[in-house]
Amino acid sequence: MTKIKAVLFDMDGVLIDAKDWHYEALNKALNLFGMEISRYDHLMTFDGLPTKVKLQILSKRFFLPESLHPFINEVKQSYTAEMVHQRCHPMFHHEYALSKLHRQGYKIAVCSNSTRKTIELMMEKAELLPYIDMMVSNEDVVKSKPDPEMYTTTINKFGLKPWECIVVEDNPNGIQAGKASGASVLEVATVYDVTYDNIMKSIGEYEND
Repeated sequence: MTKIKAVLFDMDGVLIDAKDWHYEALNKALNLFGMEISRYDHLMTFDGLPTKVKLQILSKRFFLPESLHPFINEVKQSYTAEMVHQRCHPMFHHEYALSKLHRQGYKIAVCSNSTRKTIELMMEKAELLPYIDMMVSNEDVVKSKPDPEMYTTTINKFGLKPWECIVVEDNPNGIQAGKASGASVLEVATVYDVTYDNIMKSIGEYEND
């Protein structure tokens, strides 16, 4: 029987309801140059991708000068940090889930296309840091999601096999990455679906499959 030993969480849309924060922050930065990403394009193309990839797409589509990428990225990260300080707060069902998983001996990781600084800040504000064994950001890999590198890197650092891990994801890019890593994937629609009961149900189904 397969035994799950680690739970690997995406962050935005899974542990933090921050999808709109990234969208708003990037548009505030782009507005400085008279540009904006529509809500439709955000949902269909950009959602879940690292800022640097979003800017590469914008350069190809709308001829945004690549020389502006570092400045826009820096300004976007600053706006994101402001929003995290204003809006990020603990959610009891997440604290309960991660604390209980941690006490039961599961390894816990956060694997996000965000920067390490953003992950650390969000986890601190959400009061989840005490339960997290590893954080892997877009700065720790060569290829971000939908490539599986982020998850395979985490699994390898834990010294585990893919079938000993379950990935919790909400985004098509992340779901693709999780499945490609060989891990089991729990797909959720919102942060409110990320509960201890749902996670344990998924673990139980996978272990007994």
